[in-house]
Amino acid sequence: MSKKFKSGFAAIIGMPNVGKSTLLNTVAGQKIAIISSKPQTTRNKILAIYTTKECQIVFTDTPGIHKPHNKLGEFMVKVANESMNEMDVVLFVVDATRPIADMEREIASNIGKTGVPAILVLNKVDAVRKDALLPLIADYSNLHNFAAIVPVSAKTGDGVDLLLEEIEANLHEGPKFYYDDMVTDQPEKQIAAEIIREKMLWQLDKEVPHGIAIEIDKMQEKENITNIFATIYCEKASHKGIIIGKNGEMLKKIGQLARKDIEQMLDKKVYLELWVKVRNDWRNSDRMIKNFGYEA
Repeated sequence: MSKKFKSGFAAIIGMPNVGKSTLLNTVAGQKIAIISSKPQTTRNKILAIYTTKECQIVFTDTPGIHKPHNKLGEFMVKVANESMNEMDVVLFVVDATRPIADMEREIASNIGKTGVPAILVLNKVDAVRKDALLPLIADYSNLHNFAAIVPVSAKTGDGVDLLLEEIEANLHEGPKFYYDDMVTDQPEKQIAAEIIREKMLWQLDKEVPHGIAIEIDKMQEKENITNIFATIYCEKASHKGIIIGKNGEMLKKIGQLARKDIEQMLDKKVYLELWVKVRNDWRNSDRMIKNFGYEA
């Protein structure tokens, strides 16, 4: 008797910087979500699709749940919390190198209200002694009756196969939602914009933390090259100078790094042109937030 095909949606939730986006990229086998050491890197839901002969799992990476300081932050937390109710499985990702935070206790409580099966993903176990994991597992077990607890290293891929098996075990018989060769529903324009933003997060350190947004003005596909024209929006005139840098060196570096990753994604040559504009306090403007694609 042949095995019945299973399918479903899995939300990846947790606090900022626990490795949610790294896990998503590892499952997808390519860069879909941007990665940074800074909190609140992911701003919206991002889909990754994992398909085998037996199942299809549609992953949703969500913004890190945190105390918001502006309207954009409020939107991010709303997206993360609402995503749980729409899922078949919730993956609660935590950093195994640090103790349980108060916010994680709150997240566990919210998971309990949904009635959705939840798997605790203990990430970054490659940086933890094995004897330190058992008490941490016991502490988290007291917060919620998890369907499974899986130690992984999203960075190295260790434990991810076991996690996928546990997710499949919690899915029901269902159809394929996407074609076998699809790994994301994200438009190439959106991924390109996020790649540019990632390079800025890495290069600009704390000087221009999260007051940047990227808009792809034009993306021209030609036979041997893709031309991309993008505008970087920042919140202060002083930030514009930092982004451009002395003699334009910083902007040039950001462009070179982004172009390399975009070429890898598109598998062809890319010409990338970047412009910088100031939009004061855009993160508190409903209209600007919507314009940059951050809407439910």
